[in-house]
Amino acid sequence: MIILWPMSSLNAEWSSNRKSCAVHTYLIPASKCFWVKMNLRITDRDLQSPRSPSNARARHRRKSTEAFPDVMKVNGSDLLVNDQNKYKSMWIRTYSSVWMLVGFMLVVYLGHLYLWGMIVVIQILMASELFNLLRRAHEDRRLPGFRLLNWHFFFTAMLYVYGRILSQQIMHAVTPEKFFYKLATSFMKYQMVICYFLYITGFMWFILTLKAKMYKYQFSQYAWTHMILIVVFTQSSFTAANIFEGIFWFLLPASLIAINDVAAYFFGFFFGKTPLIKLSPKKTWEGFIGASVTTVISAFLLANILGRYQWLTCPRRDLSTSWLECDPGPIFTPETFELPDGVSQWLPWKEISVLPVQWHALCLGLFASVIAPFGGFFASGFKRAFKIKDFGGSIPGHGGFTDRMDCQMVMAVFAYIYHQSFVIPHYYPVEILLEQILGSLTFEEQELLLSKLKDIIDARQIQH
Repeated sequence: MIILWPMSSLNAEWSSNRKSCAVHTYLIPASKCFWVKMNLRITDRDLQSPRSPSNARARHRRKSTEAFPDVMKVNGSDLLVNDQNKYKSMWIRTYSSVWMLVGFMLVVYLGHLYLWGMIVVIQILMASELFNLLRRAHEDRRLPGFRLLNWHFFFTAMLYVYGRILSQQIMHAVTPEKFFYKLATSFMKYQMVICYFLYITGFMWFILTLKAKMYKYQFSQYAWTHMILIVVFTQSSFTAANIFEGIFWFLLPASLIAINDVAAYFFGFFFGKTPLIKLSPKKTWEGFIGASVTTVISAFLLANILGRYQWLTCPRRDLSTSWLECDPGPIFTPETFELPDGVSQWLPWKEISVLPVQWHALCLGLFASVIAPFGGFFASGFKRAFKIKDFGGSIPGHGGFTDRMDCQMVMAVFAYIYHQSFVIPHYYPVEILLEQILGSLTFEEQELLLSKLKDIIDARQIQH
């Protein structure tokens, strides 16, 4: 006997549409049920066991969606403007931001070397967050030392990348007459070979630790480690290159990303009504447009302020922390423009002073407001795929360090490419040639070069 419980009402008649009834295989008191005689022939296809393969496949399909339920909502209930706890989260976020800002300003004051150290620490924390994302405790217990292999690849990549970026600074940091100069010279000469064999050692280590029934997990961890090195570590390493080209080229792009993030949050907080992208349900068009305008204007004004301090504009050619003085160059030399009469009569000044670098800052601001947010969208999609809210919980109200650096990595690469392509002159001044000579030749080779240059100059003087 099959008992049917009509979902609409107890007095409903049996309908040909079987969706109006729920089928049960347990007894229900007769006073609370409605018995229906089934004269229809029910085939196995109409009533399948809960454990049948087709039902299992249907349940699997229902569970396999990669989107969170909040991503699928279209009624705007997840926007910040409709969030009931938005003021509490705003104060937590603001409190954390103030402490981060104070710490960041202190590190900027300490100088280039400390900024680079801060970047290295952030990279290690980001790698730790991402390494833990795909780890499984049960499998790791069966693979002793496997976590150490991930860090072996990470520090090998760090040795190679920073050895290439900071080669000039390393050579200038040691005294030519001492043992460390010869050691640094040898390291720079054979750095690629050293890093290659370190990587090959890790590769052989990985092959020798493969275990039966663990192949899929081990190879997924191997691929995941390399993705972290390529997408995360390599991009963020351009930040160090920007720092030693002048703190200005690190501080301005990083500040623009922070300004864009804060402006998007507050514009969306108070005015956000139109969802921007499903990957990030709380992002709105109002926040995106408001943040874009704010970022571009801030870029033009902020470049004028930062560009007047030699501590920020001078490149650092060594690893010292001493005070810097240099020729600021034409892009940091103020230019005066007279205002039109129709404009100056409404303003207290007749002319304005503009640094040429401010026009470059407009390009950086445009990129920070339009292109860089896609780094955040990428991270949001990544978190949706793994069904996590944040990469970590190190920063209250913000998530982990990876959550804060998603757009910064994209911006750092663009700032470096833009600086190398459009800012640095395409000729080789004497200072750069001397740096290359000091960095690539030994002390004896430098003496030999000097004597030959002296002979050439003397010969030319005799001819004239």
